[in-house]
Amino acid sequence: MDHFQYRDGVLHAEDVPLPAIAEAVGTPVYVYSEATLRRHARVFREALSAVDRTHFAFAVKSNPNLAVLRVLRDEGFGADVVSIGEARRALAAGMPAADIVFSGVGKTDDELAEAVEAGIGQFNLESEEEGVELARIAHARGLVATAALRVNPDVDAGTHDKISTGKADNKFGVPFHEAPAIFTRLAALPGMNLRGLAVHIGSQISDLAPSRAAFAKMGGLMRDLRAAGHAITHMDLGGGLGVPYRAGEELPTPADYGAMVAEVTADWDVTVMFEPGRVITGNSGVLVSRVVRVKRGANHPFVVVDAAMNDLARPAMYDAWHDVVAVLPTGGKTTANVVGPICESSDTFAKNREMDAVATGDLVAFRTAGAYGATMANTYNSRPLVPEVLVCCDRYAVVASRIDPATILAAEQVPDWL
Repeated sequence: MDHFQYRDGVLHAEDVPLPAIAEAVGTPVYVYSEATLRRHARVFREALSAVDRTHFAFAVKSNPNLAVLRVLRDEGFGADVVSIGEARRALAAGMPAADIVFSGVGKTDDELAEAVEAGIGQFNLESEEEGVELARIAHARGLVATAALRVNPDVDAGTHDKISTGKADNKFGVPFHEAPAIFTRLAALPGMNLRGLAVHIGSQISDLAPSRAAFAKMGGLMRDLRAAGHAITHMDLGGGLGVPYRAGEELPTPADYGAMVAEVTADWDVTVMFEPGRVITGNSGVLVSRVVRVKRGANHPFVVVDAAMNDLARPAMYDAWHDVVAVLPTGGKTTANVVGPICESSDTFAKNREMDAVATGDLVAFRTAGAYGATMANTYNSRPLVPEVLVCCDRYAVVASRIDPATILAAEQVPDWL
């Protein structure tokens, strides 16, 4: 459920009509619903209530907006970060350093040092080499870094290849068969508190069977490590639970996921850690855009909107689906191609899509755009960076301003020899 509903024929974000935001802020613009964020955060936590000890770290990469992070901090979430920039954002939002998990395969020495000094709660180690560096950095400062070893279970999540992370040929984690020896060597290093294991097999997971298989393998590895004398107190199961992008689409719910996790982990006696992202923010946001014109096509018309692949990259990157709806539908229907103004054929949001009929100047909304939307935006074709708005009941605020091309141009310099 989300809080984007039609009232008197107009699409609203909570109690605010989207045309009011479009008029005041301009288009394209991302609009987030605070009520939806809070509801999804609570639903996810409640779904895991049967697990004795839990820790929730929101995947910042899915939506790093400071206001969004502040809402989730208030809901008791820490942060899963993959760069020191994301860690700084989480800290700026008031998330305690101890509740931050630092993941990612390419942490630099400078990033590790800053994170150690900040007291980051857990480092998810992606390689033995990273663990050696982390221990060295912490020990040199008279500190101990708390970590978990991320293991690649060689389980196919059945998702898009570009967001699959748990197969043997993916870059994440250490090979499953090498994990016991690597864990033993890293656990012995001064400056290292290697307290657990981590796994994450992919994003937009639509079938729980691969996750169950991966978690079962990790449980077996945990038991083997304990038998070898290691103390395992934490197991990080990552995130990746999918959300419905198409109207009527049915996917596993947080309750389904929670029941599976509770069953698999029943005898683990650990703190089970989760890194939800899309499942919290996906349906909490829409991208509002205005129709520039409707152009005749060979087979179907082209609905040209002022949003583009630089504002919402998922369709161009993953052939991802977003429902496209009229903000003020007339009741008419059409079959059309929805495209943006960028000089790339990949700047296409929908092909041969049955949708609301729209005309020049009308507003459309791309649904389920709260995750991996604004965070992946860029300035290709010297376009501005898209603004973001947060709605709470009948009020709203701009939580990220539009950054126009002139501002970006002002940050560039021409060398004196030109």
